[in-house]
Amino acid sequence: MAQALQTTIIISVIALSLLNLTVNGSKYKNPFLKHLGLLNKKEQLTHLHFYFHDIVSGPNPTALQVASAKTSNTSSTGFGVVVVIDDPLTEGPEPNSKAVGRAQGIYASASQSDVGLLMVLNYVFTEGKFNGSTLSILGRNAVFSAVREMPIVGGTGLFRFARGYAQAKTHTFNLTSGDAVVEYNVYVLHY
Repeated sequence: MAQALQTTIIISVIALSLLNLTVNGSKYKNPFLKHLGLLNKKEQLTHLHFYFHDIVSGPNPTALQVASAKTSNTSSTGFGVVVVIDDPLTEGPEPNSKAVGRAQGIYASASQSDVGLLMVLNYVFTEGKFNGSTLSILGRNAVFSAVREMPIVGGTGLFRFARGYAQAKTHTFNLTSGDAVVEYNVYVLHY
């Protein structure tokens, strides 16, 4: 009983110091946040809006199929197809709109019952305030849903310790070529 109480007290003291809480008027400083230069920074919410151009056709595709299962071609969902992307991100839906970055990573058809993609990618920003920063996405994209939501699981540069979500809405999809333009609204908390 005494050992359990002692363990509880030790865990409580550690938790209070890690969470930067005020106890009896003195503030425990989180050494991890201090080391990273984040101790006195406030978390902020940023909204980003851009268009994702997934080009699978023509002489310069930005999305290439790199793997598939024996049954992928006969599957109604393309189950087992893996695609590597380096898709442009632009301010507007037009292909010649100002570039703001790239979507680089992999998506794979991961559902046997509907078209559901596993998205593993980074938004790499190349213009403006967030030039050189990235956001990491890991989640499910049910491409035939009107609006899809995928989690932001991290970031670099100005997006260190990022978390949030990305909402995707198909702007155009060419049934003949397979090319798509997707509108993204991204809401991200970061320091």
